[in-house]
Amino acid sequence: MFLLNETDAVLLPAARTGGEMVKLLGWNLPPEQMHLVHEHWKDFPAPPYFMHLLLALIYFVLMNVSLIGNGIVVWIFTTSKSLRNGSNMFIVNLAIFDLLMMCEMPMFLVNAFSERLVGYETGCAIYAALGSVSGIGGAISNAVIAYDRYRTISNPLEGRMNRTKASLFVVMTWLWTVPFTVMPMFNIWGRYIPEGYLTTCSFDYLTDDSDTRVFVGCIFAWAYAIPMVFICYFYTRLFGHVRQHENMLKNQARKMNIESLAANRNANAEAAEIRIAKAAFTIFFLFVCAWTPYAFVAMIGAFGDKTILTPFFTMIPAMCCKIVSCLDPWVYAISHPRYRQELEKRLPWLGIKEAPDNVSTTESKQTVVAEPAANAET
Repeated sequence: MFLLNETDAVLLPAARTGGEMVKLLGWNLPPEQMHLVHEHWKDFPAPPYFMHLLLALIYFVLMNVSLIGNGIVVWIFTTSKSLRNGSNMFIVNLAIFDLLMMCEMPMFLVNAFSERLVGYETGCAIYAALGSVSGIGGAISNAVIAYDRYRTISNPLEGRMNRTKASLFVVMTWLWTVPFTVMPMFNIWGRYIPEGYLTTCSFDYLTDDSDTRVFVGCIFAWAYAIPMVFICYFYTRLFGHVRQHENMLKNQARKMNIESLAANRNANAEAAEIRIAKAAFTIFFLFVCAWTPYAFVAMIGAFGDKTILTPFFTMIPAMCCKIVSCLDPWVYAISHPRYRQELEKRLPWLGIKEAPDNVSTTESKQTVVAEPAANAET
């Protein structure tokens, strides 16, 4: 069944349910743009307008939280001389990727209020490309941060990157985003199409052919599996190094019949091992929470039962990614002592209090500072 739009004199999709005409997804798109909508979505009823408004409200809040949080991170880390080092360049880089994801949100607000994709094919390509760059870039940036923290903690004297090496890694993260952003944009391999309520866009994971399935499998490996393997590997090595270091100190202290070799160990708010474990687990957990739902939906669309992919169900993963992009600046930066000191000095209204210290700017130095201090005492 179709509804007649008297203004535009075009036929719009509708269905009869219980004697009433129900609008289907894509009801307000012109016929020449219906090719953008995958056949899978055309049988679903259009959501009520209040659902669009509810999502718009959520995205508006997330947009502002992301802009403020990531904006402060970029501002503080780029303008404070004490924070301009190689490791912190990765934090700034991640914040920039998160800000790129935030750039999608104004487009979504316009789409939500319009109940359709504004800009059609061009708007869809821009929206999806921003999501691709920010998503893939954020994933590989997490892996680079894991590598940097492992090197810094396991080899504190020579493991720290200078700004030149860090810059090369930053460039690499941006190059990593290029293949699976550019190819769908220019229809070289894959394509960008609307999804869910047809107010967001992503790569096509619904078309039932071998080319699409291979594309989905490759982007799954490139954007999700490979960064996940790197993150797991480097944090596993990091934990192993910390445990080995702690056991060495305990064994030496036992031989010397003293409680601990770690200078001022009991004065620390938390042991270095616990702090590193918390940070590593949080990083890993957020990465999984952000991208596992999206990977799950894409793999179902390409290889599984598509009937379970309802419009509402596919809107959830996109929201997970946006939420995590808002949390990243706090997880990666708020525990940084020097960063907290800068926040206390520049933004006192935040109420952040951080006592001055002369130990380290990262958790990594606190792990290795104990052994030299202990040797000096003995």
